[in-house]
Amino acid sequence: MLITIADILSPAELEEVRAMLGSMRFEDGRATAGWSAKLVKDNEQAREGAALTLIREKVTKAVMGNEVFSLAVRPKALTPLIFARYGQGKEYGSHVDNPLMNGIRTDVSFTLFLADPASYDGGELVIESVSGEEEVKLPAGHLVAYDSTSLHRVAPVTRGERMVMVGWAQSFVRDSAKRELLFDLETAKRGLFAQAGKTPEFDLLAKSSANLFRMWAEV
Repeated sequence: MLITIADILSPAELEEVRAMLGSMRFEDGRATAGWSAKLVKDNEQAREGAALTLIREKVTKAVMGNEVFSLAVRPKALTPLIFARYGQGKEYGSHVDNPLMNGIRTDVSFTLFLADPASYDGGELVIESVSGEEEVKLPAGHLVAYDSTSLHRVAPVTRGERMVMVGWAQSFVRDSAKRELLFDLETAKRGLFAQAGKTPEFDLLAKSSANLFRMWAEV
């Protein structure tokens, strides 16, 4: 399941995050890559320290507090967020994310875009699947979430600078198809309520949705 979510950060929050990142030091991003991903990873990441801890807390709160993210991902835990930048010529070749990070199983990968798309060329997130490739380049403050099992890459930046936050979630529901079914049921349930209120049909749909989550949740 791939989903894009608008306005994870408000314009004011986005400017604050950008200002904080502007004063931080960055280092070679290969330090956090697996042994094979190191061969194709060419970016920089914000250095560990008190400033990074503060910005992580702020953005983690925004991500976890977003209702659409909560319903689509069903997050049980997040890895520490990474803030990465790609200058001209930087890229990240095709790879799959590590299955475990900091003791957390990575079910869902997500990228929050922090730079205006008009400010840089290239730098698309390219997600591979059996049906082909999907390129993602979103407005600043928007997020894309997708299955961590997917091969993906970041296309070379040919102008400007790509700035993003990346993270991974362990979901209460490990299986992607089951998460998508729960999300669809929740969407249908809310649509039915908006049209007709709390009807017997709504109650049946709500019961089925809740009981499926209860059946599939890993706690």
